[in-house]
Amino acid sequence: MQTLSREDRLHLMRFVCSFAWADFEIQDEERTLVGKLVKAMELDPEERKQVEQWLKLPPMPEEVDPTQIPKRHRELFLATVKAVVMADGVLDPDEE
Repeated sequence: MQTLSREDRLHLMRFVCSFAWADFEIQDEERTLVGKLVKAMELDPEERKQVEQWLKLPPMPEEVDPTQIPKRHRELFLATVKAVVMADGVLDPDEE
């Protein structure tokens, strides 16, 4: 994850936050996992603030376009999104 560019890190976190909102509620476990990702990616204060905003209000659907994910990052994005979706131990039909 640390090899991602700033743009790619924010793109990933936008997806993560969007999927955390899939069931219309951010669970504590999802919030905790997002916090761990923020630390692991060593986001700067501005980036952290943006992620906090996405946890308060989900990104707009047009901001989360899977066709914009570079092919070399797709497996990482998918694995990370799956981890967030399953963070609370429940796969909601909206998340599926």
